[in-house]
Amino acid sequence: MRRRSRYCEWATIRLRCPCMKILPALFFAFLALTARAADKPYDEAADAKLQVKQALTQAASTKSPIIIVFGANWCPDCRVLDLAMKKGASAPLLARDFTIVKVDVGHMDKNSDVAETYGVPLKKGIPAVAIISPGNKVLYVTKEGELASARKMGDQGIYEFFKRVTAEAMAKK
Repeated sequence: MRRRSRYCEWATIRLRCPCMKILPALFFAFLALTARAADKPYDEAADAKLQVKQALTQAASTKSPIIIVFGANWCPDCRVLDLAMKKGASAPLLARDFTIVKVDVGHMDKNSDVAETYGVPLKKGIPAVAIISPGNKVLYVTKEGELASARKMGDQGIYEFFKRVTAEAMAKK
């Protein structure tokens, strides 16, 4: 009669123990939650007015315009736009020429006063953008929900959009 190895005994016990079957599932659930928390581009607890004020202070020294992006973490188009602005074709253009502020609008119930200050009609869709000068003058606003279909625009469409509006904004600067 052949004797089983200690490894076989341990493996048999491990397979019978219900907690050993649950641990991998818990581990993968933890990884999924961690990944989901990491991809939230809008700080839901941030003070939007303070963020804009700080960006204006920074822009005064760098002489660069500010892009204020109004959006929400639940919005797929907002997340696509955020990814394009960070890693897409438009990322180098934006990083070089602008200070970027992201403002969370919640479920269209937060920071609407900030959007109104710059003439951004949130009812037309998010993400929405205002480009302002270092002196707090509005240079460009998405008036018709131009970025509300960022998923359909894709990285190239978003790049073309920012290339066009940055040229317009820079001409007004």
